[in-house]
Amino acid sequence: MTGDVRRALVASPSPAAKAAEERLRAAYDFVPVEQADMIIALGGDGFMLQTLHAMLEGRRILPVFGMNLGTVGFLMNEWRLERLEQRIEAAKLFKVNPLRMTVDTVDGERFSIPATNEVSLLRETRQTAKLEVKVNDRTVLPELVCDGVLVATPAGSTAYNLSAHGPILPLGSALVALTPISPFRPRRWRGAILPENTAIQFTVLDPVKRPVSAVADQREVRDIAQVEVMIDRATPLTLLFDPEHTLDDRIAAEQFIA
Repeated sequence: MTGDVRRALVASPSPAAKAAEERLRAAYDFVPVEQADMIIALGGDGFMLQTLHAMLEGRRILPVFGMNLGTVGFLMNEWRLERLEQRIEAAKLFKVNPLRMTVDTVDGERFSIPATNEVSLLRETRQTAKLEVKVNDRTVLPELVCDGVLVATPAGSTAYNLSAHGPILPLGSALVALTPISPFRPRRWRGAILPENTAIQFTVLDPVKRPVSAVADQREVRDIAQVEVMIDRATPLTLLFDPEHTLDDRIAAEQFIA
């Protein structure tokens, strides 16, 4: 990116992020988000997801350079005050296609919500969920009995998906992971890797007795009846990373962590 880009600065409400924001504003010039060419986000992965969601909802997509002032910071660069312009100039761009979940609730409401990492269906009570799973309108699992199930992007495959024993997907692989959460029946089913142009549909088989919620990253819809999940190619997101610490390197390295 060129050195004359107009930068906006956003920060999570944590004390560390707010202190860093003050230092950056004293050292560099920033403009409001509405006037910016790119965004610098200070916080952790959760705040990065909030920033991306705000852009998707506002339909104004800008490149984001994150600096980690949270816990994990998988989607973030290292926090440093110095040489900000040079870091942005040398940053490597990664395009990430978000998921889009379309949800119908038991009460007949419909919601359409994006997700950068994953869409997950989760049981709401002690009762296991019972789900029918379709892939491109073909029933592949007439009844999945489980605590839940999720669909993850490559960028999100090392998050909740990995904790649920799903596969790590290389960035740019054009794949999504379909991963069960504590499956009871079929007990031996461990999920699937599907092309990103796949439409995945979930139907809750007993939504009153066995209520299920649907979560797109951090946004939840409760008491659902049906969910469709697809990649949204219309609104690709751009993340910026230092060349020595890029997202594809991090995803590859996760495969060798014991």
